[in-house]
Amino acid sequence: MWDERYTAYDFGPGHPMHPSRLDLTHRLADALGLLDHDDVVVRPVEPATDEQLLTVHSPELLEAVKAASADPASATGRHGVGTEDTPAFAGMHEASALAVGGTLAAAEAVWSGEARHAVNIGGGLHHAMPTTASGFCVYNDAAVAITRLLDLGARRVVYLDLDVHHGDGVERVFWDDDRVMTVSLHETGRALFPGTGFPGDTGGPRAADTAVNIALPPGTGDEGWLRAYQAVVPTIVRTFGPDVLVSQHGCDCHYSDPLAHLSVSMEAMATAYSWVRDLADDVAGGRWVSLGGGGYELVDVVPRAWTHLIGVVTGRPVDPTTPVPQSWRSHVEHTYGREAPATMGDRGGRPIRYGAWEDGYHPEDPVDSAIMATRRAIFPGWGLDPYFD
Repeated sequence: MWDERYTAYDFGPGHPMHPSRLDLTHRLADALGLLDHDDVVVRPVEPATDEQLLTVHSPELLEAVKAASADPASATGRHGVGTEDTPAFAGMHEASALAVGGTLAAAEAVWSGEARHAVNIGGGLHHAMPTTASGFCVYNDAAVAITRLLDLGARRVVYLDLDVHHGDGVERVFWDDDRVMTVSLHETGRALFPGTGFPGDTGGPRAADTAVNIALPPGTGDEGWLRAYQAVVPTIVRTFGPDVLVSQHGCDCHYSDPLAHLSVSMEAMATAYSWVRDLADDVAGGRWVSLGGGGYELVDVVPRAWTHLIGVVTGRPVDPTTPVPQSWRSHVEHTYGREAPATMGDRGGRPIRYGAWEDGYHPEDPVDSAIMATRRAIFPGWGLDPYFD
């Protein structure tokens, strides 16, 4: 899904979530030839309608966003619109509805079988709540799309969130809905916004053990991040048995991100993208909707990370040792006055080594302790052994 109007989602100069990251991603994927194949469709986007937005959001939120959209100076912070994190801007409603429309169209194409996999880098706005904009997110495209999938007949949906921040908005929408499992791998809320997503937060009374939270300590790097994924995600997702997988791929877990404290490389994120694709193929008949999200190192990280995602989605993973095309590097240097990365990876071809959970649990390791907290909270409810399954 791509539309040049995505760059209208713009909170203004100095805001971390600058729309240049979307434009640069599309340019890089195009320069690498990922979009130029007969089996790849680049589809334009239409905004979500009010009726579609109201399947998740309150009329009061839409009213506040529309008023701020027409007159940004009138925004007072009501319903989270016009705050420091989510400032009002002209055209705010239209730009936000466009992001939702892209994810809706992606979900419909995957569910109908028109596409096996789909990606919307303009989506992944996972902090928006039913009645409140939050954390740079105005409307929650993932929640609206999952609601649509359920309406179309999906019995079970897994939402997998790999952003460094807890996917609190999507979890909130489906907290008490046993048809949706939300799985979030993030830095602990004790150190990072939004301050939620602890292992003991496991879902509402009618949806026990469907909210899965893996809260990692600050400083977690490639080995721990990938180990945490493998120790929890494949087992619990396979046990739940979804009809479709919706994943959010905020790349702010990267070691260069200015707003968080994990230490993950480009290679580790690309590895995780491939694992998510394989999981969707294994458990959901290949039905996979992937989204962007956070990521605030706008030139060196976001474009490369989401270009890797596009490569995996389209069946053409990019080798991290691949040189970044000179045309893209020249554009960056000319437009932003800074040197661009030379290759698509960070590790210079060095492999990532991480221990499999089956090799043993190390209680003195903070990452293993975080993993075990989640397994103890979630696995028994599904008949799984937190130590061995």
